Amino acid sequence: MATPPNHAPDHVPGRSTDRPADLAPWHAPTPEARARFLAALRPDANGLVAAIAQAEGTGEVLMLAWMNAEAVEETLLTGRVTYYSRSRRKLWRKGETSGQVQHLIDLRLDCDGDALLVTVRQDGVACHTGRRSCFSWGLRDGEVAPLEPVLADPAGLYGGGG
Repeated sequence: MATPPNHAPDHVPGRSTDRPADLAPWHAPTPEARARFLAALRPDANGLVAAIAQAEGTGEVLMLAWMNAEAVEETLLTGRVTYYSRSRRKLWRKGETSGQVQHLIDLRLDCDGDALLVTVRQDGVACHTGRRSCFSWGLRDGEVAPLEPVLADPAGLYGGGG
């Protein structure tokens, strides 16, 4: 029996079927469509494109990260957002450690193919500091200060702090 497109075989790393009940099941694009999307990417010399995560519905910018072709492929295949960690030099499946998963709603290329807009349903916080958005600091009274509260203890999310 064929596996439905929104259900992953157990052997696919990072694949998730645990989308929120009020979120439509993920239907992966066909292999041919994924290949066309990947061919449209114009990565930098390191094989990376910038990826801006934006909250579904509100348009709030949650974070900026990087994707390589493998991260894009896995994201399109699984419906769970996967990035490439430049510091660890490996795929980073958002929420794999913290539980703060990003469910893919839409993935768009910019006109040059060198940046992505990732519309997501964010489970919990997006930032490793425990704030909703990584863009939570700004100038206040001439000082750089946090503008949003900590909503989740980073030590509880990652076992070490943010």
